[in-house]
Amino acid sequence: MSTNLPVEDHLLRMQRDLKRAATRKPSDIRWTMVIDVGKCIGCHACTLGCVAENKLPPGVVYRPVLEEEIGKYPYVRRRFLPRPCMHCQNPPCTKVCPVSATHIDEQGVVVVNYDRCIGCRYCLVACPYSARTSDFGEYYTDKTPDMPGKLLGRKAAAEGYENKPATEYGKKWPERGRGSPIGNARKCHFCLHRLAVGMLPACVTTCVGRATFFGDRKDPESLVFTLLGSPRIHRLKEELGTKPAVYYLI
Repeated sequence: MSTNLPVEDHLLRMQRDLKRAATRKPSDIRWTMVIDVGKCIGCHACTLGCVAENKLPPGVVYRPVLEEEIGKYPYVRRRFLPRPCMHCQNPPCTKVCPVSATHIDEQGVVVVNYDRCIGCRYCLVACPYSARTSDFGEYYTDKTPDMPGKLLGRKAAAEGYENKPATEYGKKWPERGRGSPIGNARKCHFCLHRLAVGMLPACVTTCVGRATFFGDRKDPESLVFTLLGSPRIHRLKEELGTKPAVYYLI
């Protein structure tokens, strides 16, 4: 009978990494994500988890999963590439914003100030990773009919959920339809509101294949610090000098 013990789930180690990071000053932290392309199964659970966590409307996606077909028949396979915001340390998006609504915070995360954003969408064009989308105020339930006298329909069921304010950036925004973030540029923010209470980003905890890792790259005891030493490590479009904080294991 085998006496091998089960391998510890990476989520447990990353949770310990978060607790250790909470004891340091925010300016001493550099949040980093590592995605193992070899483990990604293309289930899109991270995409859906992100949508649910941030109450994203139609057309707004923070974590798409790109698909690529590789090889030649009959030796064909598919490769999946989750592509959140790269949280560049030299981001082109911050340089084109005319009102300084997008910037790098003290933990190295590229954020958007919805109160300052004027919706010009210059940053959408400047991002070489197409990691930003614009919120045009649409609803998934726009064409859902109402059925009087029943707990069905847009007003009774879906619209009530869609109108609930999101908690992005740790702030309770107005009900949807009454201002920001409608009309603003929107993007992945590493779930800062979850990190503030010691929780990992939604995409990390919902990843079925355990392909997404997260932590502080300045902490030599963290899992991401170890992974960054792998010979498989790679960053998208590194030749542009954007210095992404999202790395891939290829």
